[in-house]
Amino acid sequence: MKTLEDVVDFLKKAGTYYLATDDRGQPRVRPFGTAHVFEGRLYIQTGKKKEVSRQMHENPKIEICAFMDGQWIRISGQAVEDDRREARKSMLDAYPELRNMYNEDDGNTEVFFITDGEAVFSSFTAPSESVRLP
Repeated sequence: MKTLEDVVDFLKKAGTYYLATDDRGQPRVRPFGTAHVFEGRLYIQTGKKKEVSRQMHENPKIEICAFMDGQWIRISGQAVEDDRREARKSMLDAYPELRNMYNEDDGNTEVFFITDGEAVFSSFTAPSESVRLP
């Protein structure tokens, strides 16, 4: 049985995943690389100045997809901003290379947790497995 840690492990090993948002009716997809567990939830990070931030605030329904070694994961849910300093710091501590562009007190760093969703692991050779996201 897959867990949240398996979800994050897959995303980290894949290195790049693709985040899909809605831009006033137009789908937008872009590469992302941050995936972190904080307080039992899956978190991602971006900058408040980016269009992706505006898109997630306007319509928090998102999907994530990553592919690696003949397997893929699709994650659907709602992106909820966590504006606490400790959440931003935890993400940046997990990805110290981001500190070249962000810090937890810069007014730009933004983290979201994914809720009310599901992560589905799939391949062409095995049954799918899913993990509920709280």
